[in-house]
Amino acid sequence: MKRTTQAKYTAAALTGIAVLAACGTESGSGSGSGAVGGGETTRKATGITDTRWVPQQVTVDGKEYALPADVKEFRVDEAHIVLKPDTTEPGVGGGKSGGTVGCNGFGADVTVEGDTVRITDLASTAMGCPGPVQEFEERFLSVFTGTLKAAVQGRDGARTLTLTRGDGDSITLKEGPVKNEPEPALKGTKWTVDTLTDDEQAQSLPKGVKAHFTLAEDGTVSGNLGCNNFRGEATVTDGTIDFGRLSTTRMLCEGPATKTEQALLDILAGKVSYQQKDRTLTLTNPPGRGLIAKPAAPEK
Repeated sequence: MKRTTQAKYTAAALTGIAVLAACGTESGSGSGSGAVGGGETTRKATGITDTRWVPQQVTVDGKEYALPADVKEFRVDEAHIVLKPDTTEPGVGGGKSGGTVGCNGFGADVTVEGDTVRITDLASTAMGCPGPVQEFEERFLSVFTGTLKAAVQGRDGARTLTLTRGDGDSITLKEGPVKNEPEPALKGTKWTVDTLTDDEQAQSLPKGVKAHFTLAEDGTVSGNLGCNNFRGEATVTDGTIDFGRLSTTRMLCEGPATKTEQALLDILAGKVSYQQKDRTLTLTNPPGRGLIAKPAAPEK
């Protein structure tokens, strides 16, 4: 995993994280909000934590960059951040606040005092992203760190949050709909592998290489390792999955597919720990190697 800080961060903790903000200049009295241009309001930093905020644009050096849309392999509907102030752990990368702008997941520690938001220990996964997505993500993360001033405009359900640095660079986000998608079942779900992890490192699968697996109710596991199909036994207990010997087809694989297949065979060997959170499944073996998988998209 790429580390934005010089500290260890676990990729599994990155998915489904939280948002916060604060207020801009207040006018009026009594209610804690006042009128601004266009009849909107600027409000205090209340009711903005545990809220799904969708990135709209990033402004860097006076130039605006909009959230990409209509990019293949980029799920714009998943772009969000949630900020959740918590007890920070200095020097430890990642935290409970963060989210994704559609490709990599990221996390950070966040504190809020008045209209001041401090973001520290930012860390992200290191998957390859399509051009426009990577460009937007890099600019977003360059602003989403350090000390920011937060302003909220609009009314509940249609608010806009702006986080601004001292140099004027800023991030604009809109309040997004609450998503209450149920967690997929561990068994019976086709899990698509998108990331391989190794202690502090994380890499997306090579381009064109696809791998998946399904844990069945009868205690078996089957799927594809990036080239060959496989099948075997898998016993699920609290927090662990014990994989038996896996049998595979014998197709001749080359290059990246071969390396991916061997890495997955090493991970799916013996007892591994698993964590299921925010529609993501993470498997980790005792040496620290593992994978991150998500439910396969419905077939059209």
